[in-house]
Amino acid sequence: MTTKRFILGLTGSIGMGKSTTAQMFRDLGVPVWDADQAVAELYSKGGGAIEALHALNPNFVVDGAADRQAMKQAIAADASVLTKIENVIHPLVRAHREKFLSSHAKDKLVVLDIPLLFETGAQDQVDAILVVSAPAHVQRERVLERGTMSPEMFEAILAKQLPDAQKRARADFIIETLTLEGTKADVTSLVEDLRASHA
Repeated sequence: MTTKRFILGLTGSIGMGKSTTAQMFRDLGVPVWDADQAVAELYSKGGGAIEALHALNPNFVVDGAADRQAMKQAIAADASVLTKIENVIHPLVRAHREKFLSSHAKDKLVVLDIPLLFETGAQDQVDAILVVSAPAHVQRERVLERGTMSPEMFEAILAKQLPDAQKRARADFIIETLTLEGTKADVTSLVEDLRASHA
């Protein structure tokens, strides 16, 4: 009798420590699929989305790679452009994810790292959901300390994401990412529990 593979969905709002947590899973030997990385590959020179993006708007491609700035400007000018881009990207991301799952068919535990897990309806693709979380003031400090965005940009991104409280309410597991040591201990414990129950 073979035990079904367990697919854990990992998500969390901006600044909650999701990328760091994902790396902790990798360090424990758990295969992790990264949605953001998948999009980056599709947008890169010669990537799988380039031809379709060029067909949508030639300005979206510069030197064989996607021009995110041109795409943002087009979306700002016409909100319907976002839907058109998503209609191109989402099937390609889904195919990228399926390829990852096929290549890790023998692994008993895999993680799908999806920032917009609930927002894109991807919760139906996983067996359980882990939400990483931290108090709002910690989240804000982390993001602004990076120096890559203004408070206004941070608030705009937050507005597009499902509130942390709602994510926590829909989670099967929650890990507080206040310290690296505490987060690592919680990730290790969760991996051990999931491996034991799905061995």
